[in-house]
This record gives sequence, C-alpha cells and structure tokens, in this order.
Amino acid sequence: MSIKVGVIGTGYLGQHHARVYSEIPNVELVALVDTDEKKAGELAQKYHCKAYSDYKDVINSLDAVSIVTPTITHHKIALDFLKAGKDILLEKPMTVSVAEADELIVEAEKAGCILQVGHIERYNPAVTAMSGMIKEPLFLESERLSPFLGRGTDVDITLDLMIHDIDIMLGFAHSPVKEIKAKGMSVLTDKIDLAWAWLEFENGCAAMATASRISTEKKRMLKIFQKDSYVFADYQSHEIRRYFKKDGEVLSETINPEKKEPLKQELADFIRCVKERKRPVVSGMEGRNALKIALEITDKIKNTK
Repeated sequence: MSIKVGVIGTGYLGQHHARVYSEIPNVELVALVDTDEKKAGELAQKYHCKAYSDYKDVINSLDAVSIVTPTITHHKIALDFLKAGKDILLEKPMTVSVAEADELIVEAEKAGCILQVGHIERYNPAVTAMSGMIKEPLFLESERLSPFLGRGTDVDITLDLMIHDIDIMLGFAHSPVKEIKAKGMSVLTDKIDLAWAWLEFENGCAAMATASRISTEKKRMLKIFQKDSYVFADYQSHEIRRYFKKDGEVLSETINPEKKEPLKQELADFIRCVKERKRPVVSGMEGRNALKIALEITDKIKNTK
C-alpha cells in the first residue's frame, strides 16, 4: 500500500522534499501547496502531481505531509492536519514558541499521529557514525558558519542555524541544561546574525556553540571530548577523525562513512514511522526541547545588548 503525501511550501527546501518523496518506493506524491500558484504549478508538473494554493484543499487527500513554510505559519497548519488525523513532518524550528510546540505535542498524542521535526543533521552520516563512539561527553564544541544567502532571515540565527547544533548536543549530553550564557549581534538584518552560546548541563558536561550567517566560508563541524578520546566530525565532508588513548599510547583513525543524502534518510525514516507507527528519532518533544534552548539563548542575547 502506498502512502499518499503532500508538501506544503515549495521554497528552497520544499522543492527538495518534493524531489525526495518522488523517489521513495511506495510513496505517492499527491499534492504541492504554495501561495505562489505559479511556483507550485511548475513543480507539480515536474513531479506529476497536483498544485494547490490553499493547504485546506488537500487535507483529506493525504496520509502524511511535510510542512515547509515560514516558521510563523507552522502552528496553524500543523494543528489543522493533526486535528484531521494526519501524520506530519514539521520543519525546524518547530514553532515560534514553546507553548505552540506543547499544543502540537498534545494534539498529536490525542490524535495518535506521528509528529516528526525536521532536524536533518540527525541523519548526517557523520552524526550517525559518531553515535556509537560517544559515551559520556565532557565538552562539546560546534561551529556552523555560512555566507549571507538571504534565506532564513525571518528568524534569528539561533533558530535558523544554531538550533541544529543545540539538538545534536542535547542528544549527546543526555542531561537537562542548567545554565546558559550567550552573546550575539545583528549585522546585515534586523535579526541576530551571529551568536555564541555556552551551555552547562546538570551532569557536568558543557558545550560551546558558534553560529553565523555572514561568514566568508561555509563551515559545519562538531568536536566532542570525553575521557580518553576526542572525536571531530565535519558535517560537510561527512569525515570523522578520532583520537583515543590505548595502552598508554594516543592513536588516531579517520572514518569516512558511506555518503548518503541526509534529507533522503530523514524522509525515508518519516515514511517508515508512518507505516510502522513508530516514534520518530526527532519527535515533537525533541523538537520542542531544542526550540526551548534556542529561544532562551535568543532572549539572553537580546537582553544583554
């Protein structure tokens, strides 16, 4: 039995959702929705499905949906689909507030629906390969730098880019955050364009995250330090370098996991959860927890200017 899916929002990322769904076996891409009817129509023609300008017109035609619209619209659209009993993949940031995220989590549980949040780095081959190497991290450090592209400027850098690393760090630390320190600034937009955050966890682990959308280079990396080992991951090349102590010696190894498209892995996992009624790796709760920390970092920056 094929799963009938739709994509709400056919912007930069929405186009890729449409492409990937069209390639997944036993998935039927039924509808693309965008307020820009011309854009939706052109994409629908390419993927042999129908285009709509109002998402409410397709709710009853779908089993599952990707919501890839501006963050401010996420809550309303997601709530309408959940109330109709539909499974959803909601792009990050999940919502604009923790209260909205909580409402979606409750509604999904009530309706028995899958609610997955699009934290795509969880499906990066480097992160997947690292997972088995990390036991009790002592310190994590991330850098996520991008040249200014003009995308994602409807939200602060903390919610646009840094939230990816927050989600990964929360997953590896396995502990609540007890203290946050942060600095940041606006440069090219009226939102925060650069941000630095220091997190301390209740279990003693600490983390430093740097994010910028006005860099001269694109950089995506994560370092994790733990007793007797240090692991470095390059999100772009998917390469991992590990330094570890064994029999009094410090050894090193380079790991190059099989290259896989993270979005394809993410959407295939979403479809698997829909079919098998399994809890997603990044459920509404993980999305909510990352959002909560990102918003607290944002508040710290805005209140210390």
